[in-house]
Parts: sequence; C-alpha cells; structure tokens
Amino acid sequence: MSIFQGKKRLPLLFYSYLATEMLAPFLASFLIMNGVFFLIKLIPFLNLVLELNISLGDFIRLFSYLFPNMFLYSIPMASMLGITIGFSRLANDTEILAFKASGIGIYQALPPLIIVSLIISLITGYFSIRLIPAGDTAMQHMMYQLAKEKIDKGVRERTFTEALGDLVVHIDYTDPDTGIWNNVWVSDMRNRTTPAITMARFGTMDTDMDTMVVTLILKNGTMQIPEEDRAQSVSFDRYVIRIPLKLPARAPNFKKRGTMNMTELMDQAREKGLKTDSGRAYHTEFHKRLVLPVGCFFLSLLGMPLGLQAGPGRRAIGIPFGLTLYITYYIMFTMSRNLATGGALPVPLIMWLPNTLLCFLAIIAIHRVAHEQPLVSPYIQQIFEKIVTGIVELFRKGYSLIRSDRSKDEDAEAAKELAQNKILRGNARTRIFHFPECDYYYSQDCSVEFKDSRVALKAGFDPCMFCRTILIDKQTEERQSEQGGKTE
Repeated sequence: MSIFQGKKRLPLLFYSYLATEMLAPFLASFLIMNGVFFLIKLIPFLNLVLELNISLGDFIRLFSYLFPNMFLYSIPMASMLGITIGFSRLANDTEILAFKASGIGIYQALPPLIIVSLIISLITGYFSIRLIPAGDTAMQHMMYQLAKEKIDKGVRERTFTEALGDLVVHIDYTDPDTGIWNNVWVSDMRNRTTPAITMARFGTMDTDMDTMVVTLILKNGTMQIPEEDRAQSVSFDRYVIRIPLKLPARAPNFKKRGTMNMTELMDQAREKGLKTDSGRAYHTEFHKRLVLPVGCFFLSLLGMPLGLQAGPGRRAIGIPFGLTLYITYYIMFTMSRNLATGGALPVPLIMWLPNTLLCFLAIIAIHRVAHEQPLVSPYIQQIFEKIVTGIVELFRKGYSLIRSDRSKDEDAEAAKELAQNKILRGNARTRIFHFPECDYYYSQDCSVEFKDSRVALKAGFDPCMFCRTILIDKQTEERQSEQGGKTE
C-alpha cells in the first residue's frame, strides 16, 4: 500500500529527505564555483589594491560588493548541478526504485523539487533586483572615494604630484587650520603639447562625489600660455579648474543602468522611447533582471530528469548533459539580450524566448521520466556518451604524452650523467654493450651497467660493431702505456 493512501497529511518526512538530498550538493557546488570565480576575480583586484593602496578592510568591502554579480550566474548553475547530483545518487543507490515499489511516483516527488527550486530562484531574484544595483552603486562610490583619497594623499608639500592625470601640482605650504594651499604651481597638459603654467598665491581643492568632479580653486595668480609663435600671460583673482575623477584602468566598468532600480529603469525606458536604441537598452536591462531568476527555476527543475538518467550499471550522463544545457541556455540568453538591444522585435518577446523554450523542455523531460521513457533517444545518448568519452580520452592521452615526454627527458638526463661517469651500458636481451660515444648508449633497452669493458667481457657481453673499434683503440692505448712504463 502506498504511504500516501489513507493519509491526509503531507509526507513531510519524505519531502524533507528529498530536500536534504538536493540542498547538500547544491551548497557544495555553490561554494566550489564561487571559490573558482573568487580566484579569477582576485588577481585584477590585487593590482587595483596596489594601485590605490587599499587597506584590508576596504578590500573586503570592495569585494563584497562584487559577490551579488557572481551569485547571479553561480546560483543557477549550482542549483541545477546540486539537484542533478542529488537525484543521481538516489538512482544509483536504487532508492528511486524503492520509492516506486512503495507507490511513490515521480510526480509525488515534485513538491519538494518545486519548493527548493522556487526558493533558490527567489534568492537569485533578490540578488538580481535589489542587491546587484545596490552593490554596483556602493562600489562606484567607494572606488571614487578611494581615488579621491589617493589624490588627497598625493598632494603633499614641496612635492610634485601626478595624481590628477594631466595636471601636475606643487604646493609650498598648507595651512593646518584652514587647509588652504600657499604658493601653488600647476602644470596643465590637457589637450596640449606644451604645458600651460599657472602660479597662484593661494589654492584649495574640493571634491563633489555626486558629480564625481575634483575642483581646484586658485586665487591671486598668473597663467603662462605658450603658443607656437607667441606666448600669453593672464592675471586672475580667481581661477577654477574642474577635473573629472578617473578610475584606474583595472577598475570595474560601471554603467549607469546597472545602478538603477526597476522603477528607474522603466521610467528611463519610457522617457527615451521604447523603440529607440537608448530606450531599448534600459528596457532590456529591466527584463534581464527578471529573466535570469526565472531561468534558474526551470534549470533547477531540469536537474531531476537529468539526475534520473543514472542508475546501477548506467553511466551518469546527467552532469555533463546538464553543463551542456546550462552553457546553451546562457548562449541563447546572451544572443537574446543583444538582439533585444539593437533589434526591431519587442524586447519582452526576445528576452523571454530562452525561458519559454526551457519551460517546455522541463515539462517534456519530467513527463517522459515519470512515464519511464528515455529522456533522449538511445541513438542521441550514445552519440553524447561517445563525445564525452572521446574528450576524456583525449585529455588522458595528452596527459600520458606529457608524462612520457618527461620520462624520456629524465632518462636522457640520467644517461648523460652515466656517460660523464664513463659507465658502460648493455642490452640484457642481445648481450651487447656500448660505450658513451655510441648512439645506442642512450637506448632505453640498455638497462645493464658496467664499470669498465673488462667487467662487461667477463659477464659474457660483446661490444657492438662501432664500440668494437673503440675497445681495440682503448686496449692498444693501455698496452702502449704499459710498455712505456716498463721501458722507463
């Protein structure tokens, strides 16, 4: 009798068991993928830390603002992989077969799958709609604040500072009470081949973080403007130089759309015009923040039929098949986003097309698995298995070739070392030995070593044709040296 028959209450124990089997590999996949993404993003940020002289606390804050963007892409992939791995384990351990024998079908396992997938997609949506714009805004302000602090630290007394880009500033003295500069010298190279020199009695610097502009205010001075055939000299009581704050080259590329909330995006899209390129860009950003979380939900649902492709005596093709599906989805999403920005079709139609296809695919896949039908035809499955096996075999052969090349190099180095020690080497199968001068000396078949030719001859080894002449020459030299010694 089925455990669902005669009972009105929900099987919470069964649901919690399935949820645990899905969430455990999901969390493991989530940590691993974000660790990889963290290492990929870390190197450019280390260069930024050194360039802006960021402290450890500011570095942690700066990187925390980047995590929502990473989670937007890592959570859907981790969710699909986690659910696939969870159901693959249940299928390999025949627990799915035991559930079916107890009257529990695939459709009765859908509630925990839907709940887990919905929770994960809602978390993804919260990151996409709320945290990513807030993180981009906070990171933008923090980056400009760090750039401002770099300028403030760079402007020191009796020092030429180049922290302002094309402007070089030198000050003689700073009043500690008012912060006013005294005896200011500025070299302006903006859009010029020859610098314009400005000298002022007093000066101050102000930064507007709303407009991201640094303002230099100089008082009581003169400006020397050299030209090709003449020079101009201008006296002033007050001279203002406005300089936009520039971030380092390795700093993140901020877009105005990325810092807007959903309401602001739609207002801008309507203001620019939904059919204009600028309006379509804002409209596309609006739908992008909704499309990805919904796509995460359908990818998570597909994890169950992909995981059930495993079983005793069968290869678990669900994981590589799921990775292929994930990559295909994001390729389609990228193409839809590009078409929506610069195309003529309605933005919602193009942006939601990948999710529509993914929804139909999830429904068909769950229906086929529930009715004991193969997810894909055996012919396509065999082709996919051959492709995966071929890729694995290719990597294995490449690794073996690398290892064999290394072993050959090591054998050659060992042989050269033996040659330097004048050790003879022989082939145990052919009973032939070689001197270091012989090409066959470095053969891998020559594994027997002799101290000299006398030991090799006593062991029953003979020299090769080339080494025979070397042996005769060596014996002749030895006789001549012996005869010379007797004569003396």
